[in-house]
Amino acid sequence: MTAKPKLPKIGLLYLDYVLRFFDKSNFKGWPDKIETVVYHWGNDKARFIAEVKRKQIDVLIGNIPATAYETFREIARALPHVRFLPSLDSQFSNKSKENVTHFCRKYKLPAPHTEIFYVPEKAKRYLSQASYPKIIKRSYGPSNYGGYFVHKVDNYDEAMALLTEKKYYPAYVQDFVPMEADIRVMLVGHKPVCAFWRRPPEGEWLTNTSQGGSMDYQAVPKSVLKLATAASKAANAEYWACDIALGKDGKLRILECATAFAAFPYIRDWIGQYLMWLLSDGRFRKPSIPLYNWEELGKIDSRLLRTMRHIGFSSYTPSQDCGETFHGMDEQQFPILDTQYQRIEEWPSEIWNLQDNFVLQAKSAQAKALQPIPGSDEQAGMELNSYPAPTFDDAQIREILAQVKGIGDKMIDEIMTTFGAHGVVEALNTEPQQLCVVKNLKDKKLEKIVAHWQQVMPAGLTTH
Repeated sequence: MTAKPKLPKIGLLYLDYVLRFFDKSNFKGWPDKIETVVYHWGNDKARFIAEVKRKQIDVLIGNIPATAYETFREIARALPHVRFLPSLDSQFSNKSKENVTHFCRKYKLPAPHTEIFYVPEKAKRYLSQASYPKIIKRSYGPSNYGGYFVHKVDNYDEAMALLTEKKYYPAYVQDFVPMEADIRVMLVGHKPVCAFWRRPPEGEWLTNTSQGGSMDYQAVPKSVLKLATAASKAANAEYWACDIALGKDGKLRILECATAFAAFPYIRDWIGQYLMWLLSDGRFRKPSIPLYNWEELGKIDSRLLRTMRHIGFSSYTPSQDCGETFHGMDEQQFPILDTQYQRIEEWPSEIWNLQDNFVLQAKSAQAKALQPIPGSDEQAGMELNSYPAPTFDDAQIREILAQVKGIGDKMIDEIMTTFGAHGVVEALNTEPQQLCVVKNLKDKKLEKIVAHWQQVMPAGLTTH
């Protein structure tokens, strides 16, 4: 009797206040106990590492949000015998649009022409000579949040007014590409498993459904699927999604790509089946997912699709009863593939964490000590590079928060417990909306915190 291969110990990676992509039910049939490990933010790194070791986890499965990406780079190095799925390298594009640009440039994947500026004077000089319109985006984080952080500017004055108001850092500027539509493609094992069009409303340019765009599943071109597959293979991603623009010039360009994306439960089940096959040395069957299945499933009401689980397909065998073969579900060009586990880091943070490492040449400081202040160099009358690199302890952050009307001691305790002093500073400088994971901290209170933060920062608070 042949012995069954030993299965690795699986742990599901969760983070407080972050929506969970996977559940144990996505791994239906896995015979062993599946552990869960929760990262609690703040100064939780050492405890988290100890828990993973204590539970003897071999594989940690789950996406990591942008704000925790660099911390988990350090955690992964402290757990060299633990396989992260997706790998931290596969999740490189999750952190920022800047990283998406670096990824596409390295692998020569088509994308809109993009310029990224950490030195405000260089951005100003470029924008004063550029042709318009341009697109300016917030770089941090993988999502456009419904398009609300994507802006079209038609001239230099509009561009500078936007950067002064929004204080996006770095300045992330793309050529405006008139689009017929864009296409979201989701892949598992480098195979497209779902694809749909997103079309802008009449006279508009944003395709997001939250902005009035429409979507449909019909007749997604194979050229789009091939481009998404090429990106997935370049990222060595077990699961992946691409947003691809179809320009009015007929060219395809990647707008976004990441392992973090919204997906119906049955697609997460497919990913779970794939990972079970991947980790079991063939003990579990590789899922069969017909190409263009989305054209039929897309006809089902989305309210029902959100409840459907464990959809399965048998392998397709072409029928030749009449001497003809139907090729509509031909799998030859898009098979489900293994992803090769790589221990070497492709995108080490020492090189690619530019948001933390960048040092303006006119200022002498260690990279790790520099905390960029988004938009600070656009302040009128301020000398370029004149800001120090402020860091704050818990007491200072508590004092700042206490000065905001409507923010009480209990809420301050929850903010500090969740994020810690460094996390609060990073959030306020890059993505304030993430603070809303704290109970009862809604948009109006967040606006007050951000407004107060922007007032006190130029005042030269004591740093250490």
